[in-house]
Amino acid sequence: MFWAWARVVGGVGLLAVLLWQVGTGPFLAGVRLIDAPALAAALLIGVLTTVCAAWRWSLVAGGLGVRLPLATAVAHCYRAVFLNATLPGGVLGDVHRAVRHGRDAGDVSRGIRAVVWERAAGQVVLVAVALVVLAAFPSPVRPYLPAAAALLVAAGLAAVLLARVLPRTGRSRWARGLRTAVADVRAGLLSRRTWFGVLLASTVMVAGHLATFLVAARTAGSDAPLSRLLPLTLLALLAMGLPLNIAGFGPREGVAAWVFGAAGLTAAQGIATATVYGGLVLVASLPGAAVLLARRARVPAGGRETGDGC
Repeated sequence: MFWAWARVVGGVGLLAVLLWQVGTGPFLAGVRLIDAPALAAALLIGVLTTVCAAWRWSLVAGGLGVRLPLATAVAHCYRAVFLNATLPGGVLGDVHRAVRHGRDAGDVSRGIRAVVWERAAGQVVLVAVALVVLAAFPSPVRPYLPAAAALLVAAGLAAVLLARVLPRTGRSRWARGLRTAVADVRAGLLSRRTWFGVLLASTVMVAGHLATFLVAARTAGSDAPLSRLLPLTLLALLAMGLPLNIAGFGPREGVAAWVFGAAGLTAAQGIATATVYGGLVLVASLPGAAVLLARRARVPAGGRETGDGC
């Protein structure tokens, strides 16, 4: 409960600081600039990224021994994206789909672990793409990139070393957790049936999110070349992984304001771009609202939906 409230307070505090520094103008400008072509592009890209997310989840769940048909996964993912885009924290939709699928499959633990591992795989691919893009194009963080890469490598080596040092036998919580984690990674992420699909789906999703951000930048009026915009939008995309937001707003706008300003553009343009992106993502997630309404219509008052559902 403490961390849930801390995330909400952190998101509200960050938005308050931004409003104090730049006012409401960039936010309102971003909302006004959203047009039909941008919305159409966001909806089409959203279909691609949501199907890829569902495919990745289905692969990982199958590797862990939990059945998850692709059509069901797509419906669950749309619902999760909608909830993530409208509720504080940005992760409640994923929590919902993890628990819901686990209950439907009769194994809540595996259902939760499948979502945790597929989201972790996506973050790893996002960071890998970020390192490549930020190394290839100039950005405000380029001077710090070698240190960041070294830190990530050190963290990875430390994790591997820790996994080897910790006992894998016995009945302690650490031993059981380590055995489960190693088995999950091998079966759900690194097996011959899953690794390529997980990598491909994650890469396409990163490309789709970046494309949506670039559409948002153009819609917000930025005429900077793509080589200049790409690393800036990628940094804003990385900031979205921080669970300190209100319906998606917070760290994304803060980082966008900083990197756009540091790159010689303006903080206001960065905020407008991030605001347009938030609006596009919300519209692209609206099929998830339809899934929620369809489920509510199928469940009688006081009753419980049966089957694995959508």
